[in-house]
Amino acid sequence: MQIDTAFFINAIGIAIMIYGLVDVLLLRSKIPGGQVGKAWKALTLLIGLFTVGYLVSPFFSTLPADSIRIIVSLIFLFGAVYVILTVRLLYRIIAELAS
Repeated sequence: MQIDTAFFINAIGIAIMIYGLVDVLLLRSKIPGGQVGKAWKALTLLIGLFTVGYLVSPFFSTLPADSIRIIVSLIFLFGAVYVILTVRLLYRIIAELAS
């Protein structure tokens, strides 16, 4: 098996996502309940989904083009949801710190 640049970059991305997922899971016990806790659970779920996506991405070349388009579209959709949840969580944290 020949390792090309895209495979190498993908492997680095997978390693970083696994590291991030472990960090999120370890930090979860320090997050209070309430709105922040609910948002953190949602972010954790999305990070888990992204990690699974990264893990299966090396196999994309074996899928039909239509399947790849759907998967990429879902990744973009969940990425957008992740951004909104993260920004809203930051607003709540800043509001708590300011009061």
